[in-house]
Amino acid sequence: MGLYTTSHALLEALVEAGVSYIFANLGSDHPGLIEALAEARAKGRPAPDLITSPNEMVALSAAQGHAQVSGRAQAVLVHVECGTQSLAGAVHNAANARAPALIVAGASPFTQEGELKGSRNEFIQWLQDVSDQRGIVRGYMKYDNEIRTGANVKQIVHRALQIAHSDPRGPVYLMCAREAMEEETSRVDVDMARWRPLAPSALAAADAQDIAGALRSARRPLVVTTYLGRNPAAVDELQRLAGRLGLGVLESCPSHMNFPASDRLHQGQQWSEPTQNDALAEADLVLVIDSDVPWIPVVNRPGKGARILHIDADPLKSRTPLWHIGAERSFGVDAATALAQINAHLDGVAPDGAAPEERRRHYGARHDRLAAARRERESADGAVTPEYLAARLRESLADDAIVLNEGITNYGSVGAHLERTRPGTLYTSGGGSLGWSGGAAIGMKLAAPERTVVSICGDGCFLFSQPSTVFWMARRYRTPFMQIVLNNRGWRAPRFSLLQVHPDGYASRSNDIGMSFDPPPDYAGIAAAAGGALGLIVKTPEVLDAAIEAGLSAVRDEQRCAVLDVWLPAA
Repeated sequence: MGLYTTSHALLEALVEAGVSYIFANLGSDHPGLIEALAEARAKGRPAPDLITSPNEMVALSAAQGHAQVSGRAQAVLVHVECGTQSLAGAVHNAANARAPALIVAGASPFTQEGELKGSRNEFIQWLQDVSDQRGIVRGYMKYDNEIRTGANVKQIVHRALQIAHSDPRGPVYLMCAREAMEEETSRVDVDMARWRPLAPSALAAADAQDIAGALRSARRPLVVTTYLGRNPAAVDELQRLAGRLGLGVLESCPSHMNFPASDRLHQGQQWSEPTQNDALAEADLVLVIDSDVPWIPVVNRPGKGARILHIDADPLKSRTPLWHIGAERSFGVDAATALAQINAHLDGVAPDGAAPEERRRHYGARHDRLAAARRERESADGAVTPEYLAARLRESLADDAIVLNEGITNYGSVGAHLERTRPGTLYTSGGGSLGWSGGAAIGMKLAAPERTVVSICGDGCFLFSQPSTVFWMARRYRTPFMQIVLNNRGWRAPRFSLLQVHPDGYASRSNDIGMSFDPPPDYAGIAAAAGGALGLIVKTPEVLDAAIEAGLSAVRDEQRCAVLDVWLPAA
C-alpha cells in the first residue's frame, strides 16, 4: 500500500462504518485527507464519495437529511473553528432532530518550526488557534473528542458513531490537527460486531401490562406524538394498537409522518395555534410517545384530572433546562419496542366488548369533521393560499414522494392538507434554525435517488438556506428536487409572535416594522443562475396545477431542480 497515515486509517474507518458520503468544505487543515482520498481513487480502493459543499450549514443539513431517510450517519468535513462556527444553526437542528452525523474538523497545526510534517506554513494558522474549539459545539453534541494519533483513530471514529447511533441519537464531533493526520501509522483491523449501537430499550413486562390496562380502562384515551414516525415499525405498531383499542392519535408539531392522515382515529395536528385542542381537553388518559412539545400549556393542555403516561428514548429531556409535562410515570424506552410489547400483551387478553367500538365511532366522527373543515379551507377564492397549494400538490404526488416542510407559520397548513399516509414521506428539521430544507433535500435525494423530493419553505427560509450553494450542489451531484417557495413578501413568523404578545401595540398598527421583503428577490432566478433550475412564478390559482406539473416533470424527466415562487397573500 505504501505510506499509511492517520488520514488513510480515518477513511478506512468511515468505509467500515458504512458511511457513504463526506460532505466537505475543505481548508488548509485537510492536505492529508485530500491526498488519501485521491490515492484511494487512483488505486481503486473504497472510500466515501466526496460531496463538495461551499457552505458548511448546507453540508450538515445534507448529512442530516440523509440520516433522516436512511437512519445512517454521514460525515461532514469542515476546517478549524471557522468552519465549525459556520455549521451555524444546522448543529441545533441535527441535535434536536436526533439525527446521527459525524462532524470532523481540522485544527491549527501545533508546531511552527517544521518539527513535524504538516507544521504551520500559513499566517492564518496562528489566528485560527483557539483555546477550546470543541467547546463551540459541545452543548449540541452527544460526544466530542480529538484525534491525537493514528494508532487509535479507528477506535475513536467507531466509538463516536456507536454513540451517534444509540438512542437518543445525535451528532458527534471530532477534531484533528494536520500533524496528526499526516502521521505514519500501522493498520488496525476492527471487528465491527463489537461497535454496534445500543440495543433498543424495552419496557418491563409489568409496565407493558400496566400501560395496556390503563388504555383499556380509559373512556377517552389519546396518544400524542411528534417524532414516533422516524421508525416505520413504530407507526405500524401504533396503528395496530390504536385500531384494536379505539385510541385517538394527535400529532403535536410533527416532524415526521407519525400516523396515517386517512385513518379515522387520526385527530389532526396541533402546532402553535393559540387555541385549546378539543381531543386533548376531553382525554382522561394521555399517552405521550416521542414528543418534545406535546402541548403548549399557556393555551393548550390536558384536562385537570387527566392521567399522563410518557414513553420516550429521552423522557427527562435532560438537555432542556425547563421541561415538565406532569406525567405520573415516564419510561425511557424505544417506542417501536414498547408498542410491540403492549400489543403482544393484548394479544393474550380477551377483547373489551363495546368500549373500543364506541371510541372508534367518537374519534371517527371528529376525524370526519376535521377533514370536512380542511376541504372548506382548500378553495382558492381568487388567491393561492397554503391550504390550496398543499391540496393541489397532494393530488400530484405519489404516495412514496418525500416532502420537506419548512413552512414555519404555515407548518400546520402544509402538513395537514398534504395528508401523508406513509412513514418516511414527511419531514421537518426537528429544530428551529431556519434554512434546513435546501441542503436536507440534497441529502434525502442521495439517500433515496429513486424517489421524488419536494421541499416547501417560506421566503425567509429560502434565503437562509444558502440557495446559491444548494442549487449548485444539486446540479453538480445530480440530486434534483422541486422547491416551492411560499412567498408572502416578508417575515410572517416575527409578526405572528409580535401579535401574540402585543396585539394592540404600536407595531400591530404599523405597515413597515422591518419584516417586509417587498419587492421580493427573484427566488426562481437565483436557483436558475446557480444551478440551471427551472424557475416559475405563480401568482394566481389558475396556473398552479400547470406549474406543479412542469416542476415535477423537470425533476423527473430532465433531472434538474425546479423552483416554484408561489405568491401568497402578503404577510
